[in-house]
Amino acid sequence: MALLLGFLLLLELGWDTSALGPLSSTKGSDVLEFELPARNYETKDSYKAGPIGVLFKMVHVFLRVVQPNAFPEDILRKILQKKFDFSTEYEKIIYYEIGIIICVVLGLLFVFLMPLVGFCFGLCRCCNKCGGEMHQRQKKNGTFLRKYFTVSLLVICIFISVGIIYGFVANHHLRTQIEKTRELADSNFKDLRTLLNGTPEQINYVLSQYATTKKKAFSDLDNIKSLLGGGIHEQLRPKVMPVLDDIKAMAEAIKETKEALLNVNNTLKELKKSTAQLNTSLSDVKRNVEQSLSDPMCSVPPVATTCNSIQMSLSQLDDNTNLGQLPSLDQQIDNINHVLQTDLSSLVQQGYKSFNDIPEMVQNQTTDIISDIKSTLNSLGSDIENIGEQIPIQDKLSNFMGYINDTETYVHQNLPTLEEYDSFRWLGGLVVCSLLTLMVVFYYLGLMCGMCGYDRRATPTRRGCVSNTGGIFLMVGVGVSFLFCWILMAIVVLTFVIGGNMEKLVCEPYKNRKLFQILDTPYLLNENWKYYLSGMVFNNPDINLTFEQVYSDCKENKGIYTTLKLENSYNISGYLNFQEHAENINNDFKNLNVSIDNVVLLDEAGRRNLMDFSSSGVDTIDYNVYLAEMGKAPTKVNLLSFANDLEAKAEHLPQGSLKQSLKSNAQTIRTIHRGQVIPLEQSMSTIYQSIKELQHKSSGLGVKVVNILSSLDSAQDFLKTRISSVIVEESKKYGNMIAGYFERYLQWVRISITEQIAACKPVATALDSAVDVFLCSYIIDPLNLFWFGIGKATIFLLPAIIFAVKLAKYYRRMDSEDVYDDILYC
Repeated sequence: MALLLGFLLLLELGWDTSALGPLSSTKGSDVLEFELPARNYETKDSYKAGPIGVLFKMVHVFLRVVQPNAFPEDILRKILQKKFDFSTEYEKIIYYEIGIIICVVLGLLFVFLMPLVGFCFGLCRCCNKCGGEMHQRQKKNGTFLRKYFTVSLLVICIFISVGIIYGFVANHHLRTQIEKTRELADSNFKDLRTLLNGTPEQINYVLSQYATTKKKAFSDLDNIKSLLGGGIHEQLRPKVMPVLDDIKAMAEAIKETKEALLNVNNTLKELKKSTAQLNTSLSDVKRNVEQSLSDPMCSVPPVATTCNSIQMSLSQLDDNTNLGQLPSLDQQIDNINHVLQTDLSSLVQQGYKSFNDIPEMVQNQTTDIISDIKSTLNSLGSDIENIGEQIPIQDKLSNFMGYINDTETYVHQNLPTLEEYDSFRWLGGLVVCSLLTLMVVFYYLGLMCGMCGYDRRATPTRRGCVSNTGGIFLMVGVGVSFLFCWILMAIVVLTFVIGGNMEKLVCEPYKNRKLFQILDTPYLLNENWKYYLSGMVFNNPDINLTFEQVYSDCKENKGIYTTLKLENSYNISGYLNFQEHAENINNDFKNLNVSIDNVVLLDEAGRRNLMDFSSSGVDTIDYNVYLAEMGKAPTKVNLLSFANDLEAKAEHLPQGSLKQSLKSNAQTIRTIHRGQVIPLEQSMSTIYQSIKELQHKSSGLGVKVVNILSSLDSAQDFLKTRISSVIVEESKKYGNMIAGYFERYLQWVRISITEQIAACKPVATALDSAVDVFLCSYIIDPLNLFWFGIGKATIFLLPAIIFAVKLAKYYRRMDSEDVYDDILYC
């Protein structure tokens, strides 16, 4: 009890040193993790007896059979309250102890009757009665009786031997466990010291973690540019960045449009020149062919037909395009050049910079507020750091450490006495087991000598020395049994009464916690207190604080605060109230005045530039006319086919200048195709694709510009109207994140103090070690096994005596025997 009260005062000091409070805030994304260093204790929280535990359980079963009644709670309550009247209520005790009483009565009868029976039996045998006459009458079933008595005595001796083994094992186990008592006590005292010494260390550790929390908060305060400014920037980004990206893309589109227009316009001029050259070349070829066809041979009928055919095909040898009618793109190019006089890309970059400078603006405008918050946290930290020095924890703990030292000194001073007494007890138990061993050895020797030396052909008066010795051993065993069995039974009765009642009244109710329920009975230990423990701890007996609850909580390694319900004396939530500081921090962030009104995404020059591009006429060009012309073939006929056909027709002409002239013109046409038509086709194909791309880019240009300007106006309006609410929202989140670190810390402090600091498992373990381990497992269980084994062996001495006396007649050498002439002795 004094130890528990010591923990109470220790926790009182802990509350004073932990007077911090919770912050009402949401946690930041980066959560600090705290963990109280674990304490390692030497003493195991459970005890296992090992293989001998099976024998202990067997004794427990026997006791439950002998004593099946429930734990006498009412009787014990009345005894503790001194209200039990034995003269009128003794029947309740008798009813509860009826099983033990019956066993004790039987044992006492054994104690009183066995010496008397032994005395009478000795006198009877001295008078040659009760088997004392050295004469054996012959019986037809004599062989069967001898075998029956032998087997029965052997079985009984085996049972007696088992009981003796139980006695030896229990006696040795008890001595061994008593020798371990010092180690058990030392480990428990060490664990209690660890608990007491570790408690202030745990409190100091908890308080020191404030520095870690403050360091993290300061780091985030210094990083306000990316945390708060970045948060505001990210909130605005989805609305602003798409507009700036569209304007940037439009600036690139203007440059690309200029390049495309110049490319198309220049290529178009080149195509016109190439077409004119092609047309001149075709005209020259056509004229040369016509001159060749004026040859006189064309008038000759067979040749005339071919010449006429060639003459008619010359109309196909001509230019197929009309590029000259295509208008020039110089005006649109001039318009684009005018648009490009304003550097829209530079203006967009200024918008990007203005928007991306928001975090920097936030940092520059919050310097004073951050400084104030740091000052608040520093002052609080200084107070916390000084608390541990202001409270003399070690002075208070020295009293309880002294109590433990005194108790340990007392235990160590008395342990040698206990060990000395146990050595006497061990010697007595050894003597008891040795006496029983001596008895059963006589019986074993008698059985061995009798069975080995028995000769079925020998008459009772002629039995051998070995057989006769066996009978003597049996009778010696009977005599020793009569001499000492009553003493053994007296020891059994005494140890049975002590061990049985201790098991049923102390050990068993301790394990099922009935004893604690008895102690928790209202007004039991103090007639003026409803709950004795709360009256001792709080001087308030109305608080529901029970021994069973305290023991259970300590077994679960809960803290003293929860175990002793110290919230009735020290409300941890009240001492950990940090609301005032939280409100100051939150108010600082609520009053955060960040001005971001000067963010301009695109100025008027940029807007005009976009409008000028929209009205540049690029989207009004008739691209279909250009595409139609560029899609045509350069010539009306395929020149290669025409040249091949011309050459084929020339082959049908007779040899001469006409034939050679036509072949030469065919070759010229091929040269024109290779040198002029093919490059012209390639250029026309390239410009066709360029015109298609230009048409695609300029399609809906006015609508695109209008949409961009509309989005720009919307984004700029959003910055003007909503940026203040975004700043407030992000400032609140940022403030909650900073405050969340301290809330997390204070929650951990609360949990540590209520559930972890001064976890009282060593107290429960020490109590278990004293009662369940030392008293019940070390002493009572071996004691019960001792009387169980010795009692079993002593009880079986009764039938052993009877069968030994009966069997001795068949082994001892008789003085006389029955003689029958007509019967052969077997």
